[in-house]
Parts: sequence; C-alpha cells; structure tokens
Amino acid sequence: MASIYLNNLKAQVRANLLCKVSRSLRTTTPCAVVSQVTTITKAQDCLQAFGIRLVPSPSVVQIAKHNGYDALFIDLEHSTLSLNDSAQLCTAGLLAGITPFVRVPYRCGEGFVQRVLDGGAMGVIFPHIHRKADAEAAVRTCKYPPLGNRSMTGQLPQFSIAPTPVHKIIEQSNAEGSTVFVMIETKSSIENIDEIAATEGVDVLLIGSNDLSIELGVPGLFESAEFHSALEKVSRSVRAHGKVMGLAGIYGVQRLHEWAVNELGVRFLLGDQDSGFIAKGAKACVENMKKVQK
Repeated sequence: MASIYLNNLKAQVRANLLCKVSRSLRTTTPCAVVSQVTTITKAQDCLQAFGIRLVPSPSVVQIAKHNGYDALFIDLEHSTLSLNDSAQLCTAGLLAGITPFVRVPYRCGEGFVQRVLDGGAMGVIFPHIHRKADAEAAVRTCKYPPLGNRSMTGQLPQFSIAPTPVHKIIEQSNAEGSTVFVMIETKSSIENIDEIAATEGVDVLLIGSNDLSIELGVPGLFESAEFHSALEKVSRSVRAHGKVMGLAGIYGVQRLHEWAVNELGVRFLLGDQDSGFIAKGAKACVENMKKVQK
C-alpha cells in the first residue's frame, strides 16, 4: 500500500532544521511541532526552492535536483503554464525527491486549487493574502474535512497513483500533502500580519518582494528602511506563532539573503526562476565569447 511522498519542508520542520535561529535573533520561538531551538550553522538549514515559470519540461526538474534544490516553486500566477504542465512537473518532482509547490493565480477559485492538488502539488502558494479571513479560506481549500472542504478523489500522484484507503489519504494529505503558503505582499497584509501568522493551518508566510515594495512606495528598493521595517515586523510575528518565513523575488543579492536568513530567520528561499537562470547564463556565455582573442 502506497504512502504519501516525502514533503521536504515538513520533514525539515520535524527535524528542527527550519526552526533554527541565529544568535542575533532576539526571539527563539521554535516551529509549533518542535520543542528545541538551536543555532543555524549550515546553509542547508534554509529550504532552497527552484522556480519554474517558462519551461514545462521534466528535464528542468532534473536540473534543479542535480544542483541541490529541495523544492520546486511552480508558478501559475505569472506564467502561461497550464494545469497539465503543473501536473507533469509535480510528478517529476515527486519522483525525483524534490517537493513540488504551486503558486496559483489570485482569486482563481477553490476548484482550480483542488485540481492543482489533485495534479500532484504538495502545497499551494496563495498570492495577495490581505487578512486572517483570506488565510483561513486558503487553509479550508487545501484540507479535507474536518479541517477544510477539499473534495475527495482516488489514485493521486502523491500516493503513486495507487489505490489508497480514504482515511489514509485524508490523514496524510492534511498533515503532509497540503502545505499552505500565504504571500505577504500588500500594506494590509503587513498591518494584519499577526492575525495572519496566528491562523491555524498556515505553514509558510512568504514575502512577495516586488509587489510589497511597490505597495510600500519603494518599488524595487529592497534595502530601503521601509522595506526592511516591514520584513522585520513579519519576522517577529512568524517567530511568535511558530511558522516558517519565506522570501521570494530577490535573486542573486547575497548580502540581502544573508540578512534575511541570519537576522530575520527566513527558512524558505526562492533562489530564482528558470527564466532568470537562462537569462543570466546566456548573458555570461556571450560575454565570455566576446573575450575570445582573435
């Protein structure tokens, strides 16, 4: 009888890896499911995600796995990827041991989210969460009763397409296969951050850096006082309520990543998206070719 595939984020939380904090953090509240807080010593204590918004090929998943990523960030909000593309990428991720999470479009509806989960996603990333009610709705959509209102089907990719008892699907999916990410990217989400972080069933509060900086009146100014102050407020609430803080939208800026991981306690980090990796690689390649001596 098949069991659900491993969720790398949940596994690291259980192992107390995503709940470690640096000595500089003022508060040391662990994630809700663990009891011990220690000091972060290794880069792998932060879950590293590989974004996909351009190339719907399982080969991209292999590249992500080979290069040491823990999770996939499959983007259906800012891309033309289809539900079928998402399902194929999720299945490839499950088989490769790199946990697939899918960002859905804003206000896409419960039916769309259910199809994403039925297609193999181990969690859903909800954009533009403004208040506690939004977070609660996200949780209900992802969970089977009694925790939510997700509808049941059989032979799910998360269980290897194998016939599985309904009670087992409910128990393991609710616990492991329905990670809830809520994106913090508006002024109202910052204002309501404590009640959002306190929402039962929310696992990760993920900063949407670009939209948030725009809303704060400092578009793209990720080192501004306004942006830093907002993230510090999120960090305090996340630690107080034992959740995981994530960061997306800031790529290739090591000093900001070090600040986020070591000072704020970020434990889910989106490294970049496939489009960014291709663009950077292409630029570096042509620059190297231009240096060839004639």
